Amino acid sequence: MAGEPHRSIALAVTGASGALYAVRTLAELLSRGVHVELVVSDYGRRLLRDELGEAASVERLKPFLSAKYGPQVNAGEFTLHSNRDLGATIASGSQGCTAMVVVPCSMKTLAGIAHGLSRNLVERAADVMLKEHRPLVIVPRETPMSLPALRNMVLCAEAGAVVLPAMPAFYQLPKTLDDLADFMAGKILSAVGFEHQLYPAWTGQVGS
Repeated sequence: MAGEPHRSIALAVTGASGALYAVRTLAELLSRGVHVELVVSDYGRRLLRDELGEAASVERLKPFLSAKYGPQVNAGEFTLHSNRDLGATIASGSQGCTAMVVVPCSMKTLAGIAHGLSRNLVERAADVMLKEHRPLVIVPRETPMSLPALRNMVLCAEAGAVVLPAMPAFYQLPKTLDDLADFMAGKILSAVGFEHQLYPAWTGQVGS
């Protein structure tokens, strides 16, 4: 929105189902001129291809976003980091990322963040957000939830993360999968401090 500062935000894509949530969030951030520090795990790369097709592979991601969401995504840029590169800029608190989103977040990644393991760049960058008291939004996608997963979500919340499960609402009367993705992307943007119009605010009556 007008008046919002351009920021650098880290976005991680891991191997839980929900690739559409990830690309919708990425497209909206780019449309706002945000520089996105993008990390895609090995299974996250497979997720993009399996759920969205080869056109959405990491190597073709920018043209895919432009074709699907419009040329406004070219207002921003993303830097792609290897998940194996623990020497990447976002592995340090001196880097200027103002927030991080993990969408979708696998249960393996959730556990790694909850216990501060820092085995890869996604986990390390998330740990940096927590230690620097910067917004970290975790979007777990699993059902049903095991007791270890529930406990790991509590640990993340206690450490300061926003746990935002991939649970789209239906009061806005969605017609397509893209409508559901808009809802989740909107929730994520709200959690990192952006206003948006990706879904209507609740007015007290369905469809009003």
